Amino acid sequence: MALPPSVFVDVAAQIKRNVYDETCTNRVVIEKPFGHDLESSRKLSRDIGALFDEAEVFRIDHYLGKEMVKNILSLRFANVFYEAVWNRHYISNIQITFKEPFGTEGRGGYFDEFGIIRDVMQNHLLQVLCIVAMNQPQSLSAEDVRDRKTEVLSRILPIQLEDTMLGQYVGTRDGSKPGYKDDDTVPKDSTTPTFAQCVLHVDNDRWRGVPWVIKAGKALNEAKMLIRIQFKDMPSALFPNLARNELIIQVSPKEAVYIKTIVKEPGLSTNLAMSELDLTYKTRYQDVKIPDAYATLILDVLNGDHSNFVRSDELDEAWRIFTPLLHQIEKEHVKPMPYEYGSKGPDGVYQFVENRAGYKRTGLEYHWVAPQ
Repeated sequence: MALPPSVFVDVAAQIKRNVYDETCTNRVVIEKPFGHDLESSRKLSRDIGALFDEAEVFRIDHYLGKEMVKNILSLRFANVFYEAVWNRHYISNIQITFKEPFGTEGRGGYFDEFGIIRDVMQNHLLQVLCIVAMNQPQSLSAEDVRDRKTEVLSRILPIQLEDTMLGQYVGTRDGSKPGYKDDDTVPKDSTTPTFAQCVLHVDNDRWRGVPWVIKAGKALNEAKMLIRIQFKDMPSALFPNLARNELIIQVSPKEAVYIKTIVKEPGLSTNLAMSELDLTYKTRYQDVKIPDAYATLILDVLNGDHSNFVRSDELDEAWRIFTPLLHQIEKEHVKPMPYEYGSKGPDGVYQFVENRAGYKRTGLEYHWVAPQ
């Protein structure tokens, strides 16, 4: 059901009445957004639950089917050196970023009902955060994995408005690209954010004190979804003023994992330079076709595997985290900051991460380039 949430229950009731067969296996796949806030999500869960068992319901989030997101468990729990430093003692901050180079493009009326937080952050980015943050499950069974994800969500504190940056894109100066409110289907006084950046905190022994920054925006300068894990400064002063190591997991558009690493410049020089250890899938796995995320998840549905689907208590916790913020934004009509179509976001977007999360930018002379 890739439908508006307002008709989920009506359609589900008709499926149950006209299609459901107790002699067969029945599975219902439901697309996001699943509800509008905590209260509506709980009601929707109750209404769907009255028609179908939880084992029959697959709440699909296609980011859980993406190759690099599915790879996180292997990266963490099959490599001793990653898991050894995957905690607050070594990691300074973590950023999960989603960027689209286009605006709502004809979907403005639909998008205005939800905004970027409901459209991307409360589901896609929070699900990715769970997998990066969770403790090792007892097994790879669906319920063990989902138990660990829910455990993480239950320890995330509700997001505060002061830890949030909101933006809404405007047209380009030359008029080549329209602004969000130039869409005839969008109210001219709309304060719906098309960009948001939030700082979250996971209050458990592994992550206490580590800021998590999730950022999502439309009409930005590029298409990209990545996870950036920045490690703490080296405690030794043998090499002063070092840039920080970072582990980057690029989910799209080009699947890659690379580690920003300090090395000596080659030759007679003793200068240090930032380089990387690079696993770019396009060059390493040239003959392997990476399946589409939806194809992967539909195969899981056919196999009855819930591992990469959202359980009802996960959904409940996700809405608990975001609902107070969403209600405050809407009640107070918080005005988003303007940013130009095709830019990197509102003014101060990088300063926000530096000030709120302690992120230290790598020198401008370093830029990762995907191998051709």
